[in-house]
Amino acid sequence: MAVHNWQAGREVEFPDEAARPKKQFAMIMDLNKCIACQTCTVACKTTWTPGRGQEYMFWNNVETKPYGFYPLGWDVNILDKLGVQDMSGPVYKGKTLFEAAPDGEKVLGYLPDDLDYAHPNIGEDDSAGVMAQGAALNVPHMNWMYYMPRICNHCTYPACLGACPRQSVYKRPEDGIVLIDQNRCRGYRECVKGCPYKKTFFNPMTRVSEKCIGCYPAVENGRQTQCTITCIGKIRLQGFIGTPDTARADNPIDYIVHVAKLAKPLYPQFGLEPNVYYIPPVHVPVPFLAQMFGHGVPEAIATYRKAAEDKNLLAALLLFGSTPEIIHRFKVEGDTALGFDASGNEIARVPMKEPIHVRAAYDERHQAWRTNVT
Repeated sequence: MAVHNWQAGREVEFPDEAARPKKQFAMIMDLNKCIACQTCTVACKTTWTPGRGQEYMFWNNVETKPYGFYPLGWDVNILDKLGVQDMSGPVYKGKTLFEAAPDGEKVLGYLPDDLDYAHPNIGEDDSAGVMAQGAALNVPHMNWMYYMPRICNHCTYPACLGACPRQSVYKRPEDGIVLIDQNRCRGYRECVKGCPYKKTFFNPMTRVSEKCIGCYPAVENGRQTQCTITCIGKIRLQGFIGTPDTARADNPIDYIVHVAKLAKPLYPQFGLEPNVYYIPPVHVPVPFLAQMFGHGVPEAIATYRKAAEDKNLLAALLLFGSTPEIIHRFKVEGDTALGFDASGNEIARVPMKEPIHVRAAYDERHQAWRTNVT
């Protein structure tokens, strides 16, 4: 059936019935701030996948781009199969994974080899480019890399759902989180094959598939996901997103994605309308980022560099990591960013300017000279 994909700017094909949920789970990650400490990975692993058959599973992982992949080559493999597509403007003119599916298949995909999961940290800290002796450092850098955390994108039009012949995969109408009914699953691994992000996993012990559950027990109780609240770099914000025509300017997710157009979806050309968004790293060549995040990357980088000029954008960015609870609404009061829960209760208060204290060189009270080393 034909469905509207706002990221593609047009109607796209989807092999199943589709209806937008009442609310859509979403997350934003600022790639300029990630330090690959793997705290998110450990938090997710110890919470959800410590069991037998789950040893290789990383529902959350952090990989170094351009040479890091988990599983091995997940994005370059599917990009190679999809081929070069025209994604130069707001209306995607190429084929999506559903539209490019071969005869007899619902979605263009591939099944990774077992060994593709054997090296979760391959390419870590490996940079692109070569710097000759005596070369000066310019921006964008001649040598560059960046860290990219990944979870399930809880897509609006999930390939795992569309590919499953048992209808084991479903999208919750109350929050848009994508789950697998393990009582219905028979372990055909069509979901593993279909998901281009390779965020569904087959458990060889239970013989059924598993995936990121969006920490729905926490979300149901107004709390953000484990990977979000444990992030020491405060690079994540989890909440709910609307479509462009229903976006609310007082919702920080909507403001960053729809109003400021700062955060971008991962590989929008796949046609799945993923709901995890990334603020592009400013030091990376634009052509690489444009392939990964679609059109509008140069404008997003310019917006990020001028974030201090937009108090609402600055406030939304400063609310990252400010509370374990989901921020449904925010506002600016003077030089303070305020966040509110679904009931309108204040749950976050963050100063937008760093306090500066200048101490006198001579301390009259202690009759001592200070040496200011800062």
